[in-house]
Amino acid sequence: MLKDTKLTIAGREFGSRLLVGTGKYKDNAVMVEALAASGAEVVTVAVRRVDLKRSTAEALLNFIDPKKYFLLPNTAGCYSVEEALRTARLGREALDSEWVKLEVIGDERTLLPDAAGLIEATKVLVKEGFKVLPYTNDDLIVARRLEEAGASAVMPLASPIGSGMGVLNPINIQFIREAVKVPVIVDAGVGSASDATRAMELGVDGILMNTAIALAADPVAMATAMRLGVEAGRLSFLAGRMPRKQYADPSSPTAGMIGK
Repeated sequence: MLKDTKLTIAGREFGSRLLVGTGKYKDNAVMVEALAASGAEVVTVAVRRVDLKRSTAEALLNFIDPKKYFLLPNTAGCYSVEEALRTARLGREALDSEWVKLEVIGDERTLLPDAAGLIEATKVLVKEGFKVLPYTNDDLIVARRLEEAGASAVMPLASPIGSGMGVLNPINIQFIREAVKVPVIVDAGVGSASDATRAMELGVDGILMNTAIALAADPVAMATAMRLGVEAGRLSFLAGRMPRKQYADPSSPTAGMIGK
């Protein structure tokens, strides 16, 4: 039986290769059930959208057990380097964490990343001691620049955030996997468990998702499906896919057949 290693980012090990978000759920009770069903250890929260002071009983952070989940602050909604830096620092102060999922968005309609701003912000935050996980395009050159800037992982998109279109450019994801040594976490665009399996079969180290689970007709069931999809894709990658062939190859041997 194949043995796998744990997902390791910046020297910290995680038992699950599925990372999940906390937005768009109809209520916190459903979110809590979905998080449990996903088996995820890493849960990301948007610093600009979450009540970090837990000022009300319904504050999201009151429903996430910090002893069970590793909170990963993110800079979602930031459209400039300055906004992203300010938000990352706010998250560190409020959550006592030097980890940040870095987003510097470059286009309001597609929510595609601003590559130049992302690299610049990564350099600044790494110098300040942050463990930076940047959300980036499926571009191996940008991924290399982020690794050189000190990123602890790179997080290429499968397709635009919330689109559910799955992996649009699988060869680009494979290029990135081959180009960098830090963990590669596919972030955004996964819509179904088969999408998750396909992404993991490309050899990436993990997947972060939110909308596919939160907006499913049954988020808890979908969280379970995503967990299984990630596990199946990882095992399939480790097992090694058979070579593709242009023509048929019979399953039974033909040697010794009558007339042969």
